[in-house]
Amino acid sequence: MTSAVPPTVPTQATQATSVDVRSISVVVAYHSGFGHTARQAAAVRDGAASVPGVAAELRDVGVLDDDLWTALESADAIVFGSPTYMGSPSAVFQAFAEASGGVWARQGWKNKVAAGFTNSAGISGDKLNTLTSMAVLAAQHGMHWVNLALPPGWLYRSNGDIDDLNRLGGFLGAMAQSPSDAGPDTSPSTGDLRTAHHLGRRVAEVTAQLTGNHRSADLAGTAAR
Repeated sequence: MTSAVPPTVPTQATQATSVDVRSISVVVAYHSGFGHTARQAAAVRDGAASVPGVAAELRDVGVLDDDLWTALESADAIVFGSPTYMGSPSAVFQAFAEASGGVWARQGWKNKVAAGFTNSAGISGDKLNTLTSMAVLAAQHGMHWVNLALPPGWLYRSNGDIDDLNRLGGFLGAMAQSPSDAGPDTSPSTGDLRTAHHLGRRVAEVTAQLTGNHRSADLAGTAAR
């Protein structure tokens, strides 16, 4: 699978925002069956890394080793990603979700930021079910879910364009569509990758805001003592 993503120029929805906080860690924890979701994951990572002060990395959840769990433990934000197979996350992603039970038992991801993205061959493909599953996983871990915060594009208006941001009209997370006979070198579409980039950037910005708020609260508490 490849993680190469064509360079994208942020639109008004993803314009640069300066973040003056400590270095923030965003981990994109994903599975990709044929490489399409890997491209989407790379776009999410690049979007997060485009925010100053943010370090973003990819982690394949198909490899459940100590390096994965350590990276997730130290992350400020985790963005979950999986293809949608038969209307649900892939079996590989679900195995990862179930393996996180030990983390849940000690609330190791509590108060981290979370978000999600998915890809399928169909325009719908019941991708919302996959995103809902990820949101519930995050909720069980006590995480803060970040939505896409974009209006629908493409078919929402008669003059919509297939390369619009959020062309598939999702709200809970970033959706992408890759034709079953197209390789990961040509899909997902530019619009879907730009949407994934937007999600990554939004996660980083929200994480920076929450981190700053926590830091301010800590300082206020110190001053009060």
